Amino acid sequence: MAEGDDLFPGFDPLWIEGPAGRWFARVGGRADAPPLLLLHGFPQSHAMWHRLAPGLAQTHRVIALDLKGYGWSAAPDSDHGEAYAKRRVAEEIVAAMERIGHIRFRLAGHDRGARVAYRLALDTPGRVERLALLDIVPTHVQWERIEAQPGMNAHWPSQARPAPEPEREIARDPDGYFEGLLRRWSNRDDLSAFDARALTLYRQAWNVPERIHAMCEDYRAGGPDGPDRAADRADLAEGRTLPMPVLVLASRHYLDKDKPETALDAWRRTFAPKAEEVSIDSGHFMAEEAPEATGAALTKFFAGS
Repeated sequence: MAEGDDLFPGFDPLWIEGPAGRWFARVGGRADAPPLLLLHGFPQSHAMWHRLAPGLAQTHRVIALDLKGYGWSAAPDSDHGEAYAKRRVAEEIVAAMERIGHIRFRLAGHDRGARVAYRLALDTPGRVERLALLDIVPTHVQWERIEAQPGMNAHWPSQARPAPEPEREIARDPDGYFEGLLRRWSNRDDLSAFDARALTLYRQAWNVPERIHAMCEDYRAGGPDGPDRAADRADLAEGRTLPMPVLVLASRHYLDKDKPETALDAWRRTFAPKAEEVSIDSGHFMAEEAPEATGAALTKFFAGS
């Protein structure tokens, strides 16, 4: 048994070749069931879905993918966030899904994975049947909040600084840095919500220098003047919205805590005017902190036609 296999009983490991390198995924569920792509968040990997994937696989063909630069997927070199712009990553994921036979699919993303997910859905709406966004607001809105309240989400501007300064700072103690974020963003302010096997996989990835660089490039792409915010601004100026059903899952103790505008309101005034919301009694890592409530909300949403 390969490391991590026991987190996904009944799932098969899958490597998908792409022009920018290989993608790693775990795939489970009936081959003839509707495909459901799961994209994880920072600083994690596909392993964050391990408590939800078996339940979702009862009705879907579930593909839990490691994002570019994370987990076991390729981490190509990049400057100024270019290789990690969400538009580019989304295009590459569409190509990867085509390679395994899925032209149209349902899509759920958490954190950074949700940023790739909504960009993919805005740019190629015909690909996405239903879209679930876990614990984010649009990138442009996030920067509006940071600029209005300097010091909020300090890792955003910190990791978006030019290379190699943030990479060097993180590399001095990767476990201390990333585990500190896991604790801080969890409702219990500790690591008790995380399975030890999943933590092992997270640590293996974030201790690799090129993956530290990839994560910083991810944030540079989403920086105040980066391509991700520019894409948001252009779409907002054109009035583009998401035409498919959209579910916003918002954590009560992280995303919506002490905010002047709820996540649902932020999405409705920007890209998803008809979005639905489910509030989850959790910190940021709802798939691991509150798997029953999160799984129930996703199961109900993706059961729709």
